[in-house]
Amino acid sequence: MTARTRRGGREAREASMVPPAEFQSYYGRPVLKEPVWAAPDVPGYLFFGGLAGASSALAAAAGFAGRPELARAAKTAAAGAISLSAVALVRDLGRPARFLNMLRVFKPTSPMSVGSWLLAAYGPAAGAAAASAVTGRLPRIGRAATATAAALGPAVAAYTAALLSDTAVPAWHEAHRELPYLFVGSAATAAGGLGLVLVPPERAEPARRLALLGAAGELLAKSLLIRRLGPAARPYQSGRAGDLMQAGEVLTASGLAAAALGGRSRVLAMAAGTMLVTASALTRFGVFHAGRESARDPGYTIGPQRDRIRQQQGRDTP
Repeated sequence: MTARTRRGGREAREASMVPPAEFQSYYGRPVLKEPVWAAPDVPGYLFFGGLAGASSALAAAAGFAGRPELARAAKTAAAGAISLSAVALVRDLGRPARFLNMLRVFKPTSPMSVGSWLLAAYGPAAGAAAASAVTGRLPRIGRAATATAAALGPAVAAYTAALLSDTAVPAWHEAHRELPYLFVGSAATAAGGLGLVLVPPERAEPARRLALLGAAGELLAKSLLIRRLGPAARPYQSGRAGDLMQAGEVLTASGLAAAALGGRSRVLAMAAGTMLVTASALTRFGVFHAGRESARDPGYTIGPQRDRIRQQQGRDTP
C-alpha cells in the first residue's frame, strides 16, 4: 500500500512496503461445493434434450417443405431422444417420484420448475407425433402433436442453458450470455446431423441447412464466450473439459465442411452427420466438466467477484 505525504509543498509517493495481496482460500479448499450432478447422466440429459427439441422443429419444417421421409425420421428421433433424456434425468435424481414432485408447483423464476413443466408437456407431444407418423393413424392428432412439439422444442433445447447459468458455479454463471446460443446451436447441429445420417441427401436438404446454421452458430458462440470471459474461460480450455471442447470444435468444423461440400454423396453426408452429432455431445460434456472444474478452484469464484467490484468502483469514481 502506498501513502502520500507533503514535502516542500509537493505531494510525494512513498514506496510500497507490502506486496500485493494474492487470493488464498482457507487451506486452499474450494469456496463452493462441487455440483453433485454426475456424468454421464446429466450431460447426457443436456445433449438428448437439445437433440429432441431441435428435431421437433426440424420435423415441422420438413413437413411444411414437403419432405415426409425427413419429417418422419425427425419425429422418431425427437421421441427417442427425449425418452433417453428423461431416463438420464431420473437416473440422476434417483427415483421417478422426485421428478413428479417438481410438478407440484409452477415457479416462473425457477429454470428447473419451468423446465420440468416443459418436459411434462413436450414429451407426450413428441411421442404422439412420432407414433402417428410411424403408424399413419390419427393424422389430425399427429399434426396437432407435431405443432405442439415444434412450438415447445426450441425452449426445450435452450432452457438447460438457463438452468446451468442460474447456479453459482463460476464457469456456468459467467457464461450466461453466450450459453443459451451455444446450446441452441449445438442442438441444431445434432438434429441436422442426425437427419443427414437417417435420410438420403437428396431428401434431406432442410436437415443440411439446419446443420450448417447450427454448426456456424455453435462455433461463433464458443468464440464469443472464450473472448468475453478472458482468464475466467480457462476451465473451458484446459484439462478434460478443454480436451472435449477442442475435439468438439474440430469435429464441428470438419462436419460443417463435409456437409457444405458433400453434395449428393450418401457416404459423405453420413460422415458429416456423424461428426456433427458427436461434436454436439462433446460440447455438452465439455461445458459440464468445465463447470465442475471451476467449482473446485476457489480462484474462479473470487476472481470475477473482485473484477466486478473494481469495475463498479471505477464507474463510481468521478
